[in-house]
Parts: sequence; C-alpha cells; structure tokens
Amino acid sequence: MTDPPAADRNADVWLIVPVYNEAPVIRSVVSAAKHTFPNIVCVDDGSKDGSADEILAAGVRLVRHPVNLGQGAAIQTGVEYARSQPGAQFFVTFDADGQHQVDDVVAMLGRLRTEPLDMVIGTRFADDRSKSVPIVKRMALRTIVFLSPRTRRLGLTDAHNGLRVFNKKVADELDLIMNGMSHASEFVALIDSRKWRVSEQPVTILYTEYSMAKGQSLLNGVNILADGLLHGRMRR
Repeated sequence: MTDPPAADRNADVWLIVPVYNEAPVIRSVVSAAKHTFPNIVCVDDGSKDGSADEILAAGVRLVRHPVNLGQGAAIQTGVEYARSQPGAQFFVTFDADGQHQVDDVVAMLGRLRTEPLDMVIGTRFADDRSKSVPIVKRMALRTIVFLSPRTRRLGLTDAHNGLRVFNKKVADELDLIMNGMSHASEFVALIDSRKWRVSEQPVTILYTEYSMAKGQSLLNGVNILADGLLHGRMRR
C-alpha cells in the first residue's frame, strides 16, 4: 500500500504567510509550498505593488489589510482565519520572501505530531548553519537572546526565527497585540506565560539578494527587544 500524497497527509495544516510588497516572489513561493501544503492563507498587509494579484494567481486564500499594520498583525489575522477553518489542527508561520524551506516545515510537523509539544520553532544556530547567516544579522539575533532572560530560560537560541509550527491549542490562545516585528518577543512571552511546550528544530534559511534587501540591522534587533520591554510583555 502506497502512502497518500503529501497534500492529503497535510490536509489539517494551514500555512500563514504575511505579505507586504512581495510581488516579485510571492507567487513562486506559495506555488511551490502548495504542492505539499494545500491550505495556505496569505495576509496582504496593505501592499502597494500588486502582491494581491500574484497571490490570487497562485490559487491560495487571500485576506487583505486595507493599510499596512505590521507583520505581527498580519500573523494574528492569518491565524484567526486559519483556526476557523474546518479540520485545521496545525499552523505554520511562513515568510513570503523565499527564505523558508518546505522540507524544514515537514520535519517540524513530524515532531509536532509525534512528540509532546505545542510548538516547534526553527533555529539557525544548530550544527554549522549559523555560518550562512550574515554577520550583522547574526550579531542582532545573538544580542536579542543575550538581553532576554526569558528567552534563555526557555532554552531558545533563535526566538526571532519566523518559521514556527504550532498546534490548535496555541492557535486558539494566540492574541498578539504587537503589530510590528516585535511580535517575535511577544511569542516568547506567551510561550512562557501560557506554558506552551516548545522545542527548536535546526532549519536552513535561504539568504538571497532579494531577501537580504529586506533584512534587519543590529540596531533594529535591539529596538525589537526594547519595544517588547516597553509593552510589558517580557516581564521575568
């Protein structure tokens, strides 16, 4: 007896893709992912470049923000949409710029289905994978972990990795209020306060000229941490 196609095996999975001005790449990114994950919702966060048309051409679900609210808001909107769909049990936050790998998602889902976990977060700091991370970005990510006791207490090395897989318990309880990039710090705070069972998975992040043009500097990384502190969601 042959195994069912990957799309059938993952019928209970939803990919949530926040999108802001990603028209050059978004169709190819979601079209490739759709071979393995048939349920994809893209949240067009006020794009001005035709991203919505590219999403529709790829044949996946589209939800639109009339104005740009930030990645945190787009993820929250996408999770709210996906968790309301019949049969949805597992959820993935997946970047629109082509950095994330479908094979990594498959491995993370395998762990979530078989291990006593609520969430698996990708990490760039396992094996020798950190060597592929540009030096400025590597410094920013390391700084964030160093300055966050909560992140270290949870045993997380790359909490600002946007590739996350989680179950319906997490999806139902998720209530991100930080609209911008600092939502990653808020995820850490929620993991801690809600006692979600979390682990990391080594992943490969593909840094292209296109994706690097949208990258974050060391200063931006520290600003993310400061934003989390100011919002009171990173209390020890």
